[in-house]
Amino acid sequence: MKALKLSLLAATLATSSLALAQDKAALIKQFLELQRPGVEALARGLVEESSLPVARAGAGYLQTQVPEAKREAAGKAADAELKKYFDEAYPIVRDRAVQVAPAALTPVLEQNFSEEELRQLVAWINSPVSKKYQEINPQLQAALAEKVVADTRTSIEPKLDQLDKAVAKALGAPTGPANGNAAGTKAPAKK
Repeated sequence: MKALKLSLLAATLATSSLALAQDKAALIKQFLELQRPGVEALARGLVEESSLPVARAGAGYLQTQVPEAKREAAGKAADAELKKYFDEAYPIVRDRAVQVAPAALTPVLEQNFSEEELRQLVAWINSPVSKKYQEINPQLQAALAEKVVADTRTSIEPKLDQLDKAVAKALGAPTGPANGNAAGTKAPAKK
């Protein structure tokens, strides 16, 4: 009789553990579906970041090596190539990011969140307050960036000018007021 009770108890525990695992797995799946826009944004950022060195080098070359009369046309052609790269690369990276997200993120979520925490997380992400926060988050970031740039401009601009001259010197490029930023770098736009 005692062995039968232990067997029933073990079976009940195994069944409830399986149900909990399924519930947790379902919550993780739901969370990942809700995070798809973020995964796609990550992919977009990766593609944009991968082309930044080419864009920067091209901009520097355009400003220092291309005759002024040809700069606009050359700039438009370079921009078209950058757009073509993005249009080809982004779908590849986005689709792969969406595909691997469950395998990459599920173990981290399983290890760090209980079922109840996942339930709360999913509820938060679906809440009107969370949606409102996500909508205004770019405004928050822009407001902070604007204030930081304004507050650090006088400290950073001399350092950027010094960097520009040092890079130009390291490259053996001419320096001086006639060339503007001789190394081809461009200081952030002043507001």
